[in-house]
Amino acid sequence: MLRRTFLALAASAMAAFPALAQDPVKIGLITTLSGPGGYIGQDIRDAFQLAIDMEGGKLGGVPVDVKVEDDALKPGQGKQIAEKMLSNDGVKLFTGIVFSNVAGATVPDIVDAGAFYISPNAAPSNMAGKECNENYFVVSWQNDSLHESAGQLAQNLGYKTAFVLAPNYQAGKDAITGFKRYFKGEIVGETYTSLDQTDFAAEMAQIRAAKPEVVFQFHPGGLGIAFLRQYEQAGLLSTVPMVLAEPSMDAVTLKAIGDAAVGLNISSHWNADFDNAANKNFMEAWMKAYNRMPTYYASQSYDTALAIASALKATGGNMDDADAFRDAMRKADFESVRGKFKFGVNQHPIQDWYHLKVEKGEDGKPVIKTVGDVFKDHGDAYADQCKM
Repeated sequence: MLRRTFLALAASAMAAFPALAQDPVKIGLITTLSGPGGYIGQDIRDAFQLAIDMEGGKLGGVPVDVKVEDDALKPGQGKQIAEKMLSNDGVKLFTGIVFSNVAGATVPDIVDAGAFYISPNAAPSNMAGKECNENYFVVSWQNDSLHESAGQLAQNLGYKTAFVLAPNYQAGKDAITGFKRYFKGEIVGETYTSLDQTDFAAEMAQIRAAKPEVVFQFHPGGLGIAFLRQYEQAGLLSTVPMVLAEPSMDAVTLKAIGDAAVGLNISSHWNADFDNAANKNFMEAWMKAYNRMPTYYASQSYDTALAIASALKATGGNMDDADAFRDAMRKADFESVRGKFKFGVNQHPIQDWYHLKVEKGEDGKPVIKTVGDVFKDHGDAYADQCKM
């Protein structure tokens, strides 16, 4: 009798306490939150958090704990943050890096430690090819393919001569390489700027002297705003058209440039006006949460969160089974805001690219509209070099 009473009391006591909650999966989000590119990192952070908030603090039904740090566009700082998160915090899943020079210093340490890096933006060419890694996934694009679409767009528009400019770092070199891979006309000028440059007077003079039919320039974040403003002030915007890849004309850049941007041609894998359910859900939730137009970076980070969610769901959040998580990531079992999406053999996207154009909206303000196609099911030029 006493034993039955004891067991009944024990069962009653256990029922009074809920089952122990699952430990959250730690995610290290290293990004650029300060300086000219700070708004890019802010959109990446906010979009990733939006996906978590939309799931009540979870991804794929698994609770997550996101640790956000600012790399300040300093490769050494990004590397130190990653080392701290790996050794002190036990983080096994990373994302967030904006710039390729930071990725180059940081990602190898992450994957060499057996952790995963899922990129929402930076995707340098070397890491897509011979230096690919089974724990490295890219949800955005490969650097070259981003600008290959601009080169093809310039070709489609019938331009015969072009002047090309980009910052002198890995992504800038990939940008010009990518543009030239698909633009078949003559390059009448090619120059590299610096990542901290604010005065482009010398470059404006070079463009004017070269007399190209079109200018392609890649300057992300605040660099692009400064370049476009000076291009307009130099009187070139009305005389020498530009064809741009998406980082050089996003929602923030458009707001800063205003009406002067009307008529610019852009290539992109995503736009706010995409008519699919995933994008409509994203746009509605984003505008409600932040009341500002999202950039391409935000869309990529949101997709990155969805990709991670699909893998966490499939594995129950068990990051100790790296093979299972990797296999789940490769399936890309999520609805992308850009529409069709799958990973190639090097775990970089195969996706469609589109022709966008800045036009006057119904309210008279400039908007970026989707007007046509550029590429279908486009991968990257380095996948065949990747041996896993």
